[in-house]
Order: sequence, then C-alpha cells, then structure tokens
Amino acid sequence: MGSVARAETSPRTALRWAASAAATTVLLSGCAVSGDGSDGDAPGTEQAGTAAQLRCESDGGQRQMRGAWLTTVRNIDWPSEPGLSAQEQKDELDAYLDDAVDMGLNAVFLHARPTADAVYESDLEPWARYLTGEQGGDPGYDPLEYAVAEAHERGLEMHAWFNPYRVGLQDPDIEDMADDHPVKENPDWLVDYGAEAYVDPGNPEVREWVTGVIMDVVERYDIDGVHFDDFFYPYPKDGEEFDDDATWEEHGGGFDDRGDWRRDNVNNLIADVHEGIEATKPWVSFGISPFGIWRNDSTDPSGSPSSGLQSYDAQYADTRTWIQDGTVDYVAPQLYWERGFSTADYEALTDWWAAEVEGTGVDLYIGQAAYRVGEDGWGGDDALSTQLDYSGELPEVGGDVYFSIKNLREQAADAYAELADTHYAQPALPPQADAPENQGPLAGPVPDVRAQAEDDRVEVEWEAADAARFYAVYRLPAGADAGSEEARCAALAPENLVGLTGGTALTDTDPLEDGSGYVVTALDDYRAEGPVSEAADIRR
Repeated sequence: MGSVARAETSPRTALRWAASAAATTVLLSGCAVSGDGSDGDAPGTEQAGTAAQLRCESDGGQRQMRGAWLTTVRNIDWPSEPGLSAQEQKDELDAYLDDAVDMGLNAVFLHARPTADAVYESDLEPWARYLTGEQGGDPGYDPLEYAVAEAHERGLEMHAWFNPYRVGLQDPDIEDMADDHPVKENPDWLVDYGAEAYVDPGNPEVREWVTGVIMDVVERYDIDGVHFDDFFYPYPKDGEEFDDDATWEEHGGGFDDRGDWRRDNVNNLIADVHEGIEATKPWVSFGISPFGIWRNDSTDPSGSPSSGLQSYDAQYADTRTWIQDGTVDYVAPQLYWERGFSTADYEALTDWWAAEVEGTGVDLYIGQAAYRVGEDGWGGDDALSTQLDYSGELPEVGGDVYFSIKNLREQAADAYAELADTHYAQPALPPQADAPENQGPLAGPVPDVRAQAEDDRVEVEWEAADAARFYAVYRLPAGADAGSEEARCAALAPENLVGLTGGTALTDTDPLEDGSGYVVTALDDYRAEGPVSEAADIRR
C-alpha cells in the first residue's frame, strides 16, 4: 500500500461560482495545450510566467469513493466519551483523520446531526449531548468547522451526515432535552415510538425545518457532501404504531393509502434538500445510504431476489424513485450481508442496485459492514476483500463506505489490511461532482513545482493555484523526459498517483529508484482536475 504524507500548509482560495467555456485547444498525443488565458479560459487561471496551460485527457480511472462513517451518536466512534476537553476531542479526531489517510481512504462521513441536535455551532438546534454530556453544552470550539479544515488539509473530503427525523431515545434524549430545543417549542412535531421519538415527516413545518437546518450547514461550512443514512420513518417494532393520525387527517388529502402518503412526505424532503443544494453549492454532493433491500421480488417484480425487510414498506423509503427522479447524486445501500447469504445475498443485491443506477447519472457506492468482521460468516482476513472481489468488478460500482472507522482500526484491522493490499494498492481521487453543462475545470495551473530527494523520500512543494480545493501529485514514470508534454500527460495515471492534499506540499515516502520527477494538478470544488503543472525534475 503506497504511503501518503500529510500536507504542510493549507491555503484555499475563494469558492468559484462562475462557469466558463473551455479554452480553445489543440490535441496532441492525449494532451491539450490551451492559450494564455485570453480566449475563454476559466476565470482566475492565469499564472505569471506560464506560457501555456497543458490539459490532459483523462479516463477517470483513478476516481473511486473510499469512505468511512465517523459516528457521534452514543459516542460510538467519536468523541470516545462525553465531557472531554476541546483539545482532547481534537486530538482524537486528528487521529481518526490520520488513520483515514493511512488506510488509503479519501472521504469521511461525520455524524453532524445525530438526534435533532448539532455537532457544530448552530442558532437553530442545541449542541449534541455527545460532546459535553449535556444537550446544549458548548464544547468550546466548532467540531464541524475543525473537522472540515483538518480533513481538507489531509486531502480528505468531509461529508456532513444528518439524521432528518430521529430525535432520540426517551431516556436520555427526550427526558433531558434542552429547553430551547425546537421540539419543545413545537411539541406537535414529536411522535413517540416505543423507547424512541421522531419528528413527524408528515408535518410540512417539520419538512421546512429540517431542510432549513441542512441548508444552514451547506451555506456556512465548506463541506463536500450532505449525507443521510437509513433512518426515515422508524424501523418496525412489535406492538408499536407510528401515530401520525393527526397529520394524515390534515395533510393526507389526495392519497387513498397512508403508505403512499408517507413515502411522498419523504420524497418531498429529499427533493427539497437536493434542490436547495443545487441552487446554493452545486458541487456539494447529496446522497443516501438506505437499508440494502428496497423491495423483494416476491412482493414487486421490480424488486431484488431477496426475502428480508423492505425499506419501501417498512420505512417508506422509496430509493428507487429518488434514483429515477435524480433527487440524489449517489446511493450507498447498506449491503451488510455476506456473499451467499440466502435471505439477502451480497452478489444478488449488488447486481440489483447496479442495474437500478445504470444510465441514470446517479453514482453507486456500497455500504460495507466492517463492524461484522469476526461474526459467523465474517471470519478470516479476507472477510472484507471478498466482498470487493465481486462488487469491485462491476462498472456501476464507484466505491465503498465502511461502517465504521472505529471498526476499521479495531476488530476489522487485519481484514481491512488485506482489502487494502488487494484493492487499494494505489491512492484514488474522489468522484467528480456534476458541473454545469459546458463548464471546464475551474482550477488554474499549479505554479513553481519543486522536488527534493532526501534519503529515502522526496519532498514535493509548489505554490497555490487559483480555485484549488485539493492537489494531486503524480510521479513521472521511470526514464520519462520531464520536459515532454506527452510524458507529463502520461503521468496522470492511477499507478503514478502519489496522493492528494489540501496544502502545498506532499512527501513521497515510496519514490521510484530511478524516478525522473513529479507533476501536480489542482482539483476545483467539483473535484475536476485543472491543467498539469510543469514537471519538477529530481535528476537536476
């Protein structure tokens, strides 16, 4: 597994909103040389002393989601316990982000709104109790702001993970609810459900509130994505009914079936959130990790060859409609079953989800059950890699997200090491967000790239480029002519990628013995790569 070093600095330029036409180009040997920025180039891409911008054709082969969930609810992952000091919390978070880099991951999904509260500074909802032990308790810093900055410095995406409806357990969440919690101010929003409680998805005020909470985060934080998991209407419990009679009576007109109305409530929230993000920061991806079965084919001929719980009927989560309507950018179904499991076979379900997204423009990542390693059917160091042996061969599958990062460093450590050796031998760039039509890369060329060999490593440095969110560093193949445009373009291949960073330096700890140099590209907010830099020749 290739080593990726930490960035030394983390400069960022302002977010770029303007779209622009691509420069007039001349194609030669897989390269495109654009002019001096005077003929329709993206704004802000000119650099002093740069005679031409070299854009290289890319097949996207090095794009792959490699993510992990970082769970805050019940202190499952982080913080390890409530009441730690701000510095102790930061230290723990830094360790998880360092582990993510060392594991070859490129994205972290931080549980920012676990139980209708906030792991960030908010005027809308109280601080989450998992930070200080008391809902509303100020931890002394903004965890989400800190997490975004630290993740980006390391070249990691940071996705904010929200639970839209869950308020928590009766004890302690409801019993010890902060006085200024919006549910206390609007008690008609709350529906008790056994030992749990939820806000009512059928109440239009709830939908407006939840959408507003999410958009507040999108507007104020430089996150890379908004993420929902599998909690919508609650999972069924024997002897419990979700009492939404009042809102059904008031707002269910036009529906003969309450189930259809409930699904429409969820569908409307999903559409509202997607629309809001697209209108505000369209480079922020929006996706959902639903329960792994939409419907069984015994119930619906469009369903999967499975016989488990159906999220369409049990939680009123119509993922298939979200895909078809394009109200999500990706889905990451939780396929937490082993290959060959008769009730819900991993292979059969992966095939089903792959067929559902094919041709839709919606990306597919697989939710992987790192927490199950060591259970029956999940023994051996190949417990995780065997899953990717199958799903990784399907062209529709664009990556994986693991539950959870704590499990990856604990009971699944050996299994993940095997997976990484087998499937993550090289770093990968994150998936690219859909940019406006005819918009080329917004990031400018990376200037003044320098490389210095020191013992068994090479320090690569450069100056900041316009509109850069991340930087990708590539090795030139052995014997390559560092002054050749063809060689610089040829370097942009998965096997040559050293790593990703948000700063202006990266250390190659595994350089080629007879390497010739390095090139750097800048990724813009949409994660599109800009022009390739001049090569830094380490042989000089």
